[in-house]
Amino acid sequence: MSTNGTAVDHGGALPETRVSGVSLRDIVDCHHVGPTLEWLENHAPHVIADELARMDAISAGIAFRLLDKDRALDVFEELEPVDQQQILTGLRDERFRELVEEMDPDDRARMLREAPAKVAKKVLAGLSPRERRMTAALLGYPEGSVGYYMTPEVVALPRNLPVVQALQWVRTKGANAETVYTLPVVDAGRRLIGVVEMRDLVLSSPDAMIADLVEAEPVFVRATDSAEKAARLMQGTNLLNLPVVDSEDRLVGLLTFDDAIEVIEAADSEDVARQAGTTPWEGHYMAAGVFQLARYRAMWLTLLLVAATLTVSVTDFFSGTLEQAAHLALFIPLLIGAGGNAGAQAATTCVRALAVGEVRVSDLFKVIWRECRVGLLLGTMLAIVGLVIGGLFVGAEIGVVVGITLVIICGWAATIGGTMPLLAKKLRIDPAVISAPMVTTLVDATGLIIYFTTAKIVLGI
Repeated sequence: MSTNGTAVDHGGALPETRVSGVSLRDIVDCHHVGPTLEWLENHAPHVIADELARMDAISAGIAFRLLDKDRALDVFEELEPVDQQQILTGLRDERFRELVEEMDPDDRARMLREAPAKVAKKVLAGLSPRERRMTAALLGYPEGSVGYYMTPEVVALPRNLPVVQALQWVRTKGANAETVYTLPVVDAGRRLIGVVEMRDLVLSSPDAMIADLVEAEPVFVRATDSAEKAARLMQGTNLLNLPVVDSEDRLVGLLTFDDAIEVIEAADSEDVARQAGTTPWEGHYMAAGVFQLARYRAMWLTLLLVAATLTVSVTDFFSGTLEQAAHLALFIPLLIGAGGNAGAQAATTCVRALAVGEVRVSDLFKVIWRECRVGLLLGTMLAIVGLVIGGLFVGAEIGVVVGITLVIICGWAATIGGTMPLLAKKLRIDPAVISAPMVTTLVDATGLIIYFTTAKIVLGI
């Protein structure tokens, strides 16, 4: 390094004064501490976390160790559990204990559920008794439940306090709470009575009683309820925090809006992956290896390939029809493509509607009737184009076959695509598993049956 504090560029090293617009990985790979510190100082925790998730374990560990204690905690809590484990394995015992002790209990518990037993044991052993009790309690809830994501660090107000004492209560206990925006009000047995928002508390007269400010009959969930349903409930009711109670209505925690966003993001990511015909995975896409990504996709592609043999069988069965009207083969890609797309659109729409609560299983026949009409309308629009294309290429008769087939295929495909997610839900199967590729493959086979049957009737062959 030169005497004026600027790094000398040796062997491709990045000058310390020019780190903007360069990735953290590139700077770390140059093995210069100064530019790395500057980059870390100039970027927000969530940006640093994203960069660490893109890096290998060694490079990520080097960069993370350069963060000061408070900033390291902020960055660490932005990471996914799989990336947190990667960082923890490279820390020495003292730094390790400091980091996990300062984590929010709900974030710590989620990390431990996915960590190897050796790492989990090491984390629990290094916690203070208070943090260990809270973490152990959260680990007892089933995966995917509200208790899995809630924070147990809550400021609960007794109902018989005046506002001036309630504010002092918050000042005393709020330092250990994850949030104080929503204040649950409880009775002597810690059973939930209602909630008071901090805004109402601050703006009220000091002599007012909490019992007069409490919002009776609050929205709440039980710790064993589905976290995704609770998060969607928060989204629909515009709540910042959602009280969580046990089977006896005792307050056990809060589901905070940031955790609710994570739940919805995870659920949506899983649905998108399954609809695309792949297995969901954890961690950053850029950090995943080629073989890892291929492994997650291979199973579904294999299943879809086997399912596609139905199409081959149908084509073979109608080979005689093709021999008598060879021009029919020209329009097979057009027809099965249109049908597959119509089915995929309907399936995707209904999976989303199920996820956000716009459609219920009891709406099955309404959805069938609606999607059937939508499909027939779309098919009629496409049939006009099909008639023109068929007439121009091979003649009016084939054009009529293509047009009629498009109407039937689109109506059938939309009906199947809209129905299968609801039937899956009724059978307690993840609707996203009935993915668009699976619907498309099924529609391809049945679409050919419709096409060749229509050709035999119209052409008399």
